[in-house]
Order: sequence, then structure tokens, then C-alpha cells
Amino acid sequence: MLLKTFGWSFAVTALGLVAAAFYGGWTAFGIVAILAVLEISLSFDNAVVNAGILKKMNAFWQKIFLTVGVLIAVFGMRLVFPVVIVAISAKMGPIEAVDLAFNNKDRYQQLVTDAHPAIAAFGGMFLLMIFLDFIFEDRDIHWLRWIERPLAKLGKVDMLSVCISLIVLLITSFTFATHAHQHGGVHVDKAQTVLIAGIAGLITYMVVGGLSGYFEDRLEEEEEHEHEEEEAAARTGKKRSAVALAGQAAFFMFLYLEVLDASFSFDGVIGAFAITNDIVLMALGLGIGAMYVRSLTVYLVRQGTLDDYVYLEHGAHYAIGALAIILMVTIQYEINEVITGLVGVVLIAWSFWSSVRRNRALAAAGESPDEKAEVSSGV
Repeated sequence: MLLKTFGWSFAVTALGLVAAAFYGGWTAFGIVAILAVLEISLSFDNAVVNAGILKKMNAFWQKIFLTVGVLIAVFGMRLVFPVVIVAISAKMGPIEAVDLAFNNKDRYQQLVTDAHPAIAAFGGMFLLMIFLDFIFEDRDIHWLRWIERPLAKLGKVDMLSVCISLIVLLITSFTFATHAHQHGGVHVDKAQTVLIAGIAGLITYMVVGGLSGYFEDRLEEEEEHEHEEEEAAARTGKKRSAVALAGQAAFFMFLYLEVLDASFSFDGVIGAFAITNDIVLMALGLGIGAMYVRSLTVYLVRQGTLDDYVYLEHGAHYAIGALAIILMVTIQYEINEVITGLVGVVLIAWSFWSSVRRNRALAAAGESPDEKAEVSSGV
């Protein structure tokens, strides 16, 4: 089971490290290994959230996630994305941007750093919406009940998460504008960039998340009536439309996963420049890390880990909220990547420990997790 799930990750690790050694010797080998560990530590919460979505898909779409999705994640976000950002921000052609990445690495790094406010605003807003929609949803199981129950009641107010996100974006953009003005107005235009990028992130979440949610709801409705209408479906061909609907639902959830992965990878891509500005080593290291994140996602789904440790998903979403705020803060202030990674690890470890305590309490009471929706987590 372990080899089947992580086999490709092990293979890519071996190939990536060998390629790094041939490319730049043992120094390059070490840099790629460090980048891989960085990516895994920063994206563990990504795997947990992905698993919550991926478990709704069938085996076919899980394979698509591990094949096509990996190509998008490794080559798209870790290799092409930084080049595209440079091309757009510096208003140059893609070929010129690639040439800059290989032949003028310091200038390339500077251009990517200059584009960080827009990247952080887009990713921060997308992730903030994920967190708010989760925390405002009324659910059977609560982890931090003292905060989740009141927020679930507030969540009944329509469009509350959108309003809060826009308020956060406005505060961030105005704060950035004030900061820029106090420094001679050199970056005054960046405030507008932050505002536009943040709105783009919000729109992207609403479109992709809305479509995936719509088709998911339609699929669930279809499944509820499937047993009752089985004979009629065979005669009228309705069964075929149900399969098509499942395809639409899975496609949009897959699209949602890719945008989610992109938002998670922003901090990894930007953080990688603290270690190296060599685009080849960056793609190798972050690509290896991305493979493990995807394999871990599938492993969590197939092992039913999220069902056994019910607070894990809560911890991951709190980590998403923390990352969203961190991304918005980094528009003006620099935050060490170690802090970013530790916040996610601590929250997920805490939620895992709370899940273990819950399971022990249920076992002591002679109940299974399915028989009792909620037991005090001790917080």
C-alpha cells in the first residue's frame, strides 16, 4: 500500500537528486533536498484539505489528480508560474523571461520579489475564503467549540465571508498605500495592484468553488434518487446523464483542487528564493515536495484517516486561515518561512492529538466514532 501510493514520489526523488548532482554537484544536491523538505513542511495542511475534497472523487479522478495534476503542480506552478510572473510584472516576452531566469538570476529574483504583493494578495484572499466558508458552516463535529459554535450561527448571514474578506483586503491595501506614501510614494501603485489582485483571488474562488459546489450538490441529489428510479433510468437513459453529471462534478472539483494547490504553493515558491535563485534547482526541489504532498493526499483518502481523526480537517483549515493572514502581512513585512511552516505543523499536530483523545474517550465509553458525533476535545 505504502509503495503503491508513494512509489512515484520515491522515483521522482531519486531522479531529481541525481539530476541535481549532475547539474551542480553536491551543493546542488543539498539545495534540492532542503527545498523538498521546505515544500513538504509548508504544504502538509494542503494535503489534509485536498484529501477532504479528493475522497469525494472516484478512483479515475484520483489517478488524474496524481498524473495530470502533478504535471500542472510541478511544471506549472514550480517552473512556469515564476517565469510568467516575471514576464507580466516586467512587461517582457516569455522567451526573454526564460533567458533572464537562466542567465541573470539576481535580476530574475528581484522581479519575482517585486511581484510578491500581487501574488500574496491573490493567494491570501483565495485561502481566506476557504477558511471563512469552513468556519462559518454549521457542522455536527466541532473542534474548538467555544469559537466554532458562535461563528456557525453568524454564518447564517448571507455573504458574510465575502464581506469579511473584502474588509480585510481594503484594510491591507490602504495600509500598504499609507506605508508606501510614508516612504516617498515609490510604491504607491502597488496598493492598487494589491486591491486588483485580491479581488481577482476572490472572484476565482467564487467561480471555481461555486461551480464545483453546484455540480457536487447536483450529484448528491442525483444519487439520492438513483435507487428509487433505477428501472426508469435504464429505460430513459437517465443513468447516462448521471454519469455525465458525475464527470462535471469531478472536473470542477479537480479544477478547484488545482487552484487551491496554486494558492498553497505561493509561499513555497517565494520562500525558495531565500535558499536559491536558480530556477532549475527550485523546480527540482519544489517538484519533489509537490509529489509527496499529492501522494500523502491520496494516502489519507485511501486509509480513511480523515474519518478516523475527525479534527484533522479542522486543524488544516485553521492552518489555511493562518497562512492567508501571513500572506497578506508579507505584502508589507517579511516573515520567515520557518514560522509559516511551523504554524501549520503545530495546528495540525494539535488537531491530531485532539482526535486521538476523542477516539480514546469514545472507546472508554464503549462507543464507536460513528455512534457519537461529538465528544469534548478538551478545548
